[in-house]
Amino acid sequence: MKQEIFFKDLGLRSYKEVWDLQEILLKQNVEKKSNVNEHLSTVNHLLFVEHPPVYTLGKSGHKENVLMTDEELQQNEIEFFHINRGGDITFHGPQQLVGYPILDLDKFKPDLGWYLRSLEEVIILTMANFGLKGERSKGETGVWMDTEIKGRERKICAMGIKCSRWITMHGFALNVNTDLSYFDNIIPCGIQNKKVTSLKNELGTEVDMNDVKEKLKHNFEIVFDAVII
Repeated sequence: MKQEIFFKDLGLRSYKEVWDLQEILLKQNVEKKSNVNEHLSTVNHLLFVEHPPVYTLGKSGHKENVLMTDEELQQNEIEFFHINRGGDITFHGPQQLVGYPILDLDKFKPDLGWYLRSLEEVIILTMANFGLKGERSKGETGVWMDTEIKGRERKICAMGIKCSRWITMHGFALNVNTDLSYFDNIIPCGIQNKKVTSLKNELGTEVDMNDVKEKLKHNFEIVFDAVII
């Protein structure tokens, strides 16, 4: 039996609103797992969203990787949140496809390394659909391009997760037609001297966001051996 994953495209929503929604869905699943006598089944979710401009810093990240003052952030109408995922600093904004899987890994494979590599594989397959070669970079989570060519390495998809009782939250951020100038104000993921790119940047043309979403959902089903409903 393939696992079912309930899908919802939230459109453009504020970061805090969707963070709160993830926390609710995670809490509901954790409570179901805690009530062992009631035999309640957890529910898998996949949320797609775009956020207004926001920088988010992981729990062990370093604020100095934000190269703007609080006043400059406010003047440029960029929000900032120090949050409870892994990883360092990243940017979310319009025309970036952010995916938040709230999955019970006990129903898939209770292994965080496997989970992160699987998320990377979803993105790598999706990039291949557009004729691009996505790669993993040793010791660095996410999806990259040209990792073996010094000075050419560039990140196209950032990832950071939280897991509680094998229930996941947070996820991935794939740059589609993203305004990459926002990354100039941070040291992305705390990694010096590596660039950031997007599907648009690599293909030289605007990419249909809905097309990316459909391909990514299909590849998610393949990698996780699931049905998205």
